[in-house]
Amino acid sequence: MKSYDVLIVGGGPAGSSLAYSLKNAGLRIGVMDKKSFPRHKVCAGWVTPEVMRILNIDLKDYAEGRTLQKINGFKISQLGQKQVESHYPDEAVSYGIRRVEFDDYLIKRCGAELILKEEFKDMKKTSSGWLVNGTYQTRLVVGAGGHYCPVARAIDSKGVGEVAVVAQEVEFEMNEQQKRSCTIKKEVPELFFTPDLMGYGWVFRKGDFLNIGLGREDKSKLSGHVKDFCEYLCAQGKIPDDITDKYNGHAYLLYNHAVREMVADSVLLIGDAAGLAYPQSGEGIRPAVESAMLAAEIISSCNNDYSVEKLQAYNTLMEKRFGKRLPEPDLMEKLPMFVKKAFANKLMKTHWFTKNIVADKWFLQSHQTPLAVPGK
Repeated sequence: MKSYDVLIVGGGPAGSSLAYSLKNAGLRIGVMDKKSFPRHKVCAGWVTPEVMRILNIDLKDYAEGRTLQKINGFKISQLGQKQVESHYPDEAVSYGIRRVEFDDYLIKRCGAELILKEEFKDMKKTSSGWLVNGTYQTRLVVGAGGHYCPVARAIDSKGVGEVAVVAQEVEFEMNEQQKRSCTIKKEVPELFFTPDLMGYGWVFRKGDFLNIGLGREDKSKLSGHVKDFCEYLCAQGKIPDDITDKYNGHAYLLYNHAVREMVADSVLLIGDAAGLAYPQSGEGIRPAVESAMLAAEIISSCNNDYSVEKLQAYNTLMEKRFGKRLPEPDLMEKLPMFVKKAFANKLMKTHWFTKNIVADKWFLQSHQTPLAVPGK
């Protein structure tokens, strides 16, 4: 039987970032994941410079043998309307990464003992914490396994009925003919909000790789919506018409609508397991990484006492950083749909709104105060 102070279930950006942050905390850390790395992960795959700063990633080092596509603009519209293009000529406002590379990079440097290709099965309470899978004794279990994290479901059944955003996407390396026919600029991802305001689609070129996807708060007939979206892109000459790769699905919770508890006795949730995606964009990497940093701060101060009372400080930090959850509809959500559609139809045609609100605020989170990182 192996013993840990902290056992992290899930080796994605949240889990590996937490392990990395606790590397010098004098704790025995284990990271369990049902997959081996590198492994493919469904994700649009872009991160802001702030994520790279928080993670202390040297961009030149990371770019060696990996995809790091600079982004300095966006094309934004409602589907079927004229696109509005915005540029940031003096800087890279975001970077395109491939999750198969990004996650592998993070977990290999995290410093924890890796327990890979092992699926979480159960956790049983002990006098000193938890016994996981009948093999691993740990004082604290951290759920970092995404929306369907088994740790989250083991401690709280309230989240089972949460309304999640569902998405389908594909990422593939284009052949020479596809590269010649693809009109998507590498530095300018394109975003298309659906007329019913239930989601948006995207097309994002990362070097020779193309990422296409669509996410919706309404999961009804998602495959049909994705099919219609791709047919539209083909008709516009934006993507190749001979894509044979399979579209894969995933789900995530928007922070303001999640109801699952983030802490329990000797248990803590981070990243998508806690339901942290930004409401307007659905981005999960930055809030996942930031939640890991805040969790590391609390874990380091607990002195091996991971009672629910001690861990409540994590909830306090999360609320201070991300605001209060709003499980009930907010004022904008209560507006009649015809009113919201009328406003969206006009605003999405303006350069001011698409750049200052959609790009800057919703996707780049430029209004958000940088998170203080210990030692930096």
